Amino acid sequence: MAMDVHLRDLRYFVAVAEELNVTRAAERLFVSQPALSKQLKALERQLGFGLFERVPTGVVLTRQGEALLPVARDLLDRWTAGLETARAAAPTGTLVIGMQTAVGRGLQHEALRLFRAAMPGWEVSLRLVGWDDPSGGLADGGSDVAFIWLPVPEGLSTHVLATEGRGVAMPDDHPLAGLVEIPFEALRDEPFIALPASAGPLRDYWLAREFRTDEPVIGVTANTPEEVFEAVTSGLGVVLVAEGNAALYTRPGLVYRPVTGLPPGELAIAWRSGDKRREVRVFIDALRESATKV
Repeated sequence: MAMDVHLRDLRYFVAVAEELNVTRAAERLFVSQPALSKQLKALERQLGFGLFERVPTGVVLTRQGEALLPVARDLLDRWTAGLETARAAAPTGTLVIGMQTAVGRGLQHEALRLFRAAMPGWEVSLRLVGWDDPSGGLADGGSDVAFIWLPVPEGLSTHVLATEGRGVAMPDDHPLAGLVEIPFEALRDEPFIALPASAGPLRDYWLAREFRTDEPVIGVTANTPEEVFEAVTSGLGVVLVAEGNAALYTRPGLVYRPVTGLPPGELAIAWRSGDKRREVRVFIDALRESATKV
């Protein structure tokens, strides 16, 4: 039955209906094209009718798809409005901060102090979000703001908090571990620990795909930082890491070396474009101020 359709499915359906092209919709949603196609087919099976027909330029809506589109848009709009209404109903309020890895760098502590001073009575909740959601929980409304690494999905605004060189984490007995710094060229044939395919461009970024002429060797796919570093210490591959994260994820048997030949990574605070709520603006301003002190 169609009662169990998820909001994510509706969001995917609406994006494809607006783009009329699965590839463009996948780019907009920050998911891989095969993953989006698979999800759409599963949705059509669940509904019991087709939503799209293929044409040379992409896809067109079926009559059932045309009938369902305004309903899907309305449900998504009502869910977003309902979340905001529910949050506003709290006596004070809770700001939900999404994050995919530990942030560190002294950013959170000072920002939270400034936020609480400006918003007395407000609580802050930290939400750990998997790498399969490159928006840090902003896309589904579960987070109000999020610490994420660029690039970010469409529809989000960002303020860069830290720009850091990328290095590599590897076992301490790795043949390259004796070098003070490692040219990326020397890592091309190494097996890499990869983020899940659903991480989209973020997965490509941490594989440095744009600086490769051939496909990277994937040692294993990992869904959490713990899985990544467990895989590295087990000798299953190496992984690119931002300089500031190297100190956050030290492990016995693991070493970090700077990598030359790659541009730096950018850690940002992100929020939904057009979100004018006072608590969001206050937290971003607090972070901007605290980032200048770090």
